[in-house]
Amino acid sequence: MLTQIKFGTSGWRAVMAEEFTFATVRRAVGGVARYVASQKPQGARVIVGRDPRFLGETFCSMAAEILAAHGITPVVVTEPAPTPAFAYAVVQTKADGVINFTASHNPPQYNGIKFSMPDGCPALPEVTKKIETEIEAGDGAVAAMGAPAESDGGVAKESLDPKPGYLKRLRETVDLDVIRKANLQVCFDPMWGAARGYSDDLLRDVGVKVATVHDYRDVLFGGRAPEPDDHLLGDLREEMRATRAHIGIATDGDADRFGIVDADGTFVQPNYVIALLFDYLVESRGWKNGVAKSVATTNLINAVAKARGVELYETPVGFKYIGELIMQDKIAIGGEESAGLSIRHHVPEKDGVLAGLLCCEMVARRGKSLGEQLKALCNQVGSYHPRRENFRLTAEVKEKFTEKLRFDPREFCGRRVSEVVRRDGLKLLFEDGSWVCYRLSGTEPVVRVYSEARSEQGLEMLSAAARQWIFE
Repeated sequence: MLTQIKFGTSGWRAVMAEEFTFATVRRAVGGVARYVASQKPQGARVIVGRDPRFLGETFCSMAAEILAAHGITPVVVTEPAPTPAFAYAVVQTKADGVINFTASHNPPQYNGIKFSMPDGCPALPEVTKKIETEIEAGDGAVAAMGAPAESDGGVAKESLDPKPGYLKRLRETVDLDVIRKANLQVCFDPMWGAARGYSDDLLRDVGVKVATVHDYRDVLFGGRAPEPDDHLLGDLREEMRATRAHIGIATDGDADRFGIVDADGTFVQPNYVIALLFDYLVESRGWKNGVAKSVATTNLINAVAKARGVELYETPVGFKYIGELIMQDKIAIGGEESAGLSIRHHVPEKDGVLAGLLCCEMVARRGKSLGEQLKALCNQVGSYHPRRENFRLTAEVKEKFTEKLRFDPREFCGRRVSEVVRRDGLKLLFEDGSWVCYRLSGTEPVVRVYSEARSEQGLEMLSAAARQWIFE
């Protein structure tokens, strides 16, 4: 029986040599090729690229051959490149999509495929459903007639280096002169990933002092996930201490996510980074057209939006929904608590490179550490304490809890529920401004729990109640 290939909120990912094999890659790319051909029967061009993971070059070559066999010109990117660089390149080159081999922040045994649209947005559900249908159609055709013929070389291949154009765009977006004039010392950790030679090269080119760690290819990412989270940034902190850096910036495997470390070594939660940058962009750019956040992201953003007189948009989880708002110029910035953001007039895709550079600009212009800025912001609009937790469920507990999620509770562990939101999962709001949100994983027996309270003590109590509600 063939493995079912499902595209989630950020493409399809699987463990290599188990579900992510040469055979399944051929099926997935074939589905994408048939979808593109259905949208543009003649003259279609698709960019093919990757992050630095194992066998990335081989997968790109395979994809190029499959696209060519379907009459589509493959535009091949030879070196690893950030996902946001592909998003910018597809618009600039007027290509018809991007096939990007990456598993983002997943552990090294994973690989995956992201498909981006001609406008740079991640493929929306209506598109990924069509791709899945095309994969199934291709499976049926192979069963009936055998494998499709390989390319005869009749379709030309093109090559592309997205780096120069993308870095030029970042120079137009970020005030690098402010960073240089502030004599900021920056540390950068690409986590062996696709942003190597991007953030640091850009800063060095304008005279900013940058120290870089993990600046070489390692397909095992040091034996851990290339995720710029608090517990994985020890080497960055050590380099910051050695160089007396004012800020540490990090990106994940494909550079769509960010991690920020303050001058004193404190990891700044993505929730807080998004809120700070939102406030900063309104102040420095004068942008007040809107702000977007996912349903699981901090209400500190709500408070800043109210204080600044800016319209708030709350979306389901998945950056594709925020990307749509960027395309419509409805927002100055959009972000998710999982460390993804982008801004007005930029790519409608998460950009970890941009996030780190904007944080450098914000520290340089304001002349205060991120911790000092966050304290000042909370003094103005109030304190918010968010948390995300994952709970693994037995089959019995999952079945019972899934049924429980179907109903709107009026009471939650002794608290009155003031509002129920079903934009994505189940979100319960309480009268004191705290909330909890449950989202079941679509790929494993796990429930993700997002909770937020107005005090640390309140968060501990809410977190305990959130866990109790699952297993009671």
